[in-house]
Amino acid sequence: MNYINIAMNKATMLGADYADIRIQKVQSEFVYIRNLSIKNTNNSITHGYGIRVFKNGAWGFAHSNVFTEEQIIKTVEKAFEIAKLSSKVKYGEGLKLAHERSYIDTFKTPMKIDPFTIPLNEKLDLFFEVNKTLLNYKDIKVAIFWWEAIKDEKLFGSTIGTRLDLTNGYVMPMFEATAVTAKDSQSRSFDLGGHSRGWEWVLEQNLLGQAPRVAEQAIMKANADSLGEEKRRTLILDPYHLALTMHESVGHPTELDRVLGWEADFAGISFATPEKLKKYQYGSKLINFCADNTLVGGLASNGYDDDGVPNQKWHIVNEGILNEYGTTRDTAPLIGEEMSRGCNRATNYFDFPINRIPNLYLEPGKERLSPQELIADTKDGVYIEGCGSFSIDQHRVNFQFGGDMFWEIKDGKKVRPLKKILYKSNNPEFWNSVDAICDEKYWKPVGVPNCGKGQPGQRGRMTHGASTTRFRDIRVGGSQ
Repeated sequence: MNYINIAMNKATMLGADYADIRIQKVQSEFVYIRNLSIKNTNNSITHGYGIRVFKNGAWGFAHSNVFTEEQIIKTVEKAFEIAKLSSKVKYGEGLKLAHERSYIDTFKTPMKIDPFTIPLNEKLDLFFEVNKTLLNYKDIKVAIFWWEAIKDEKLFGSTIGTRLDLTNGYVMPMFEATAVTAKDSQSRSFDLGGHSRGWEWVLEQNLLGQAPRVAEQAIMKANADSLGEEKRRTLILDPYHLALTMHESVGHPTELDRVLGWEADFAGISFATPEKLKKYQYGSKLINFCADNTLVGGLASNGYDDDGVPNQKWHIVNEGILNEYGTTRDTAPLIGEEMSRGCNRATNYFDFPINRIPNLYLEPGKERLSPQELIADTKDGVYIEGCGSFSIDQHRVNFQFGGDMFWEIKDGKKVRPLKKILYKSNNPEFWNSVDAICDEKYWKPVGVPNCGKGQPGQRGRMTHGASTTRFRDIRVGGSQ
């Protein structure tokens, strides 16, 4: 903590209104296997510190990876000078920081087996066995396995006296089989997203046991028919598909910096503007979107954000009504909020923290209802599993999604597999069409570790979740 004290004392002496420092060490491991050949492995460590200074309503930021007292002081001075220059062209009358008290705390991701203690050859043995199992099917021509693990260690200090020791991490195994038959080539994947636990979570997923299902469904998909003409149909979506849908159509539109237009020249803006708060019917009364950075295993459950604000839980959408946003200390005051919701996060020490999607999930239905019962109650529809392609406009209104596996439903039964299915909808039509959500027994979390945002680009991570959900009268059809 000595470097933290040196930096914060210097910032105070210079006259900073506020300052903080993140000393961050990120260890990452990546493996990419195609068929029975390793195409890429990487194990890297990134270590350094980023210093923010707030002066006269504007930020200054500087970073370094040189750990000496002299360099720490130079980095503070550079951040302070940038803040003074920025204040000359500040946003309106200048930013204000929401109130926050100081904290002295430690937080660690719950992890029984540190994935970085498992020898690489032991991991590779498992990954190759999965690919071998996939390739045992004669129609499977390509088997791919991805592996990623992250350990993110951070010391945070600020001029208000906060001192934090935070260690976070996640693991993410994924694999995919591509089938080639006389009719077509199609892929099916196993992808539960990332999870903030250790190697024990990988072992719990029984990857070898999942491989035959993935291979068989890839072959089914290659031999399947498409749906044909687009028309209004009932749509049933599983939790692994809904993760991407809610990420794009609920998560991004309710990041307050995007709402305020700060992302307009790069990633777009949002239709969910502040005058709609507490009034706008985002979805049916069944729809409750909870932001929960206290979620155990959630990729955004970091203890504290990069403003030093503790993790919290709140409703973005409550009984269908737009209720609140994801905010930071410098965005919350712009809509009259006195406190931040703790959504400011940076990827690496050299990145400036930005407003990020929290862990965001659709709360399960309150009545007992299984996916099987939901299908039995559906006369004519399509059931979609897993993530696929997507496209959404710059206001986060109109969108189109694909998927990973598709089934036709007729008279309450899954009658045949399908392929190349797309659905098209918009906010608010889509979420207002929900008429049934399965109960908490069927709720599943899905970690998203690669959310792109910012200039220069950063890679954010968060977890979404849902139970299988039914949507009525959505445009669904086959693609080419």
